[in-house]
Amino acid sequence: MTATTPEHGLRARLRRLAARTAVLAIAVGGLAVVAPASASAADPTPSSDEQSVTLHVSAGLRGLIAPGSSATAMVTVENDSESRLSAAQVDVELNRTPLTDDAAVSTWLDDGEAAGDFLSIGSDQTPAVNAGADATSTIFVPESTIGDLPPGVYPLRAELTGARLGEDSRVRVETTATSVLVVAASETTQIGVLVPVTATPADGALLTAEELSTLTAPDGDLTAQLDGVAGTTAVIALDPAIPAAIRVLGTSAPETAREWLTRLDELPNTRFALQFADADAAAQAQAGLPELLQPTTLAPYLDPVNFPRDAATATPTPTATPGAASVPTPQPTDAPVLPTDAELTAVEGALPRILWPDDSLTQGDLRAFAGYLGNGTTTIVSSTAVGGQSVAHATVDGQDLLVTDAAISQALSQVAGTADAVKRQRLLAEATALLQLAQGRAPGAPLLIGLDRDENRSSDALRDAISTADSIGFELAALRATPAAAATLTDAPDPARAAAVTSLLADEGALTAFSSILSDPQVLLSPERIRIMRTLAVGTSESAFAEDVAEHQARTQGTLAAVSIPPSSTIQLLTANADLPIAVRNDLPWPVTVQLFASPTDPRLEVKPMIETEVQANSTTRVKVPVSARVGSGEVTLRLNLYSPTGVLIQGDQSVRVAVRAEWEAIGLVIFGGLTVLLIALGVIRTVRRKRRESAEEAAVEAQIESLEETQAMLDEPGAPRE
Repeated sequence: MTATTPEHGLRARLRRLAARTAVLAIAVGGLAVVAPASASAADPTPSSDEQSVTLHVSAGLRGLIAPGSSATAMVTVENDSESRLSAAQVDVELNRTPLTDDAAVSTWLDDGEAAGDFLSIGSDQTPAVNAGADATSTIFVPESTIGDLPPGVYPLRAELTGARLGEDSRVRVETTATSVLVVAASETTQIGVLVPVTATPADGALLTAEELSTLTAPDGDLTAQLDGVAGTTAVIALDPAIPAAIRVLGTSAPETAREWLTRLDELPNTRFALQFADADAAAQAQAGLPELLQPTTLAPYLDPVNFPRDAATATPTPTATPGAASVPTPQPTDAPVLPTDAELTAVEGALPRILWPDDSLTQGDLRAFAGYLGNGTTTIVSSTAVGGQSVAHATVDGQDLLVTDAAISQALSQVAGTADAVKRQRLLAEATALLQLAQGRAPGAPLLIGLDRDENRSSDALRDAISTADSIGFELAALRATPAAAATLTDAPDPARAAAVTSLLADEGALTAFSSILSDPQVLLSPERIRIMRTLAVGTSESAFAEDVAEHQARTQGTLAAVSIPPSSTIQLLTANADLPIAVRNDLPWPVTVQLFASPTDPRLEVKPMIETEVQANSTTRVKVPVSARVGSGEVTLRLNLYSPTGVLIQGDQSVRVAVRAEWEAIGLVIFGGLTVLLIALGVIRTVRRKRRESAEEAAVEAQIESLEETQAMLDEPGAPRE
């Protein structure tokens, strides 16, 4: 990322402005400072919720005019208050004393201080402006008014007077806007603009289909990047993770993403590839890495379904043809040919051996870069890294450098990041002034500008920034071939970033061991490596970098704890031999295979030492551990450990209390046996009694029958009385 010089940084400007000025508001674009001023003692105090009224002024094309030509001044009044702003008078003034250096430009734009006198070059009446609206006045400045101003940068000022807020309000608004008018020099300078094109996914790995669909839509951020560079000579610095994210999706990639990639390939702009995920090569070199980090593999992102085999390129397999067994007929195989990592990350037409790291580097880092990419490696740095020396092509200890002008790069980066077209005008004028001064310091020498990493630029803002600086016919390859000026690196290395590389890779080593529980470890390790590289991305502020590292480390610890044995309450063992249910939780989105090792703290409990089990994704499985108790009663602690199939400790020192109540089994058997005997005895008694009752009833019936038979026999005898 191009560095910001102290005298040109936006924060420094705001600090100086706040220290020297008491105002109602500071315009977002830095175009003007506005406050109700010069109010009489009887004027009412503005309400606390009243917003600012902002004045903007610009002249020429992005602040630039040709020597001896006329110009047009544009004055815009923005009313962001809650009241109507009345019609007013606006006067535009020009100071014929030029600003001679970058510091003078900064002092004028920030503080409104400049040597020399101002002369009016035009005035106009501004119309009334409703709340939340704006109005623009155009003032023609003839050639005779500007006169014979020589090439240079001249202070330009506009003053708004006589304006009042509210229909009946006596609150006066008098404000001033500053800008510059640049009279162009006749020298022609080759100027190149480097435009980094990056995109960060929400999960830190590869862009998803949904994210690509949004980014490459007609109003998407990636579309805006191509719209901004199309038709210019800007040099594209592309993160190869973007085309890789599109290509891994194969036929399932969004149509807009495939069209975006085709359009990128067809652009004539020179380009080179950033490191994957725009990882900082300087931090890696300072950490002593033997080679630059790369994705371990992109294979886990490939779905064979999205890569159907073309019949014309299918690999034939010999099969016998009936009736002609000796003449095999080629038949296509079913498996598709998946693209390699090199094919997925390729940037079509990219210049080789170019690195654009953070500016905090040393000569040792440059030598490491040559070891990474080979002889002829070119490193892009900001002029702050070489003591402010603004020479486009330089060499340090035999190592090749391309040097971007820090002040101009910062100014144009602000232009590219400002969506409001009116607010951009003053920034464009400032950038034009800095360009003019730079060309005056080294007439005819090429200039190189590197925009900041910014993923949310609008196409219009980016095009304005590029068009302010780029020149027809600029070629980065030709610049690399020009004689290089000797330079010395002055920036100090950043030990925090180098230490972070070591720490992040140590965490990756722990995850590598942990991943042995997976059938394909790369489903975990591939995204992990990409997230590490994104954490090291160039352009991250110091505070944001520390937060990103801490967040990544927390994520790693969460992953390492995703497979575990949850805490358990005391398990009651009521028999001498049983299976203890031990829960194993898997919070990963993939199934895992683990080995559960159990060992008792007391030899009175025998346990099967190891059980291997598979736990499905995002689930908990109960593992049955066979145990045998040698005591009738007591409590035993069971130590539990989880290992991967390769012997890597996944979780250790987990324990569960087992309350052995084996005598309860005997007591239960005695009671059960007694109940059984009792029930049998009761059944026997009941049966005997029933049998006796049945026998008595049968005997009584038989007695009655015999009695009836005897009676009948007596009646049947001769001479017996009859009724």
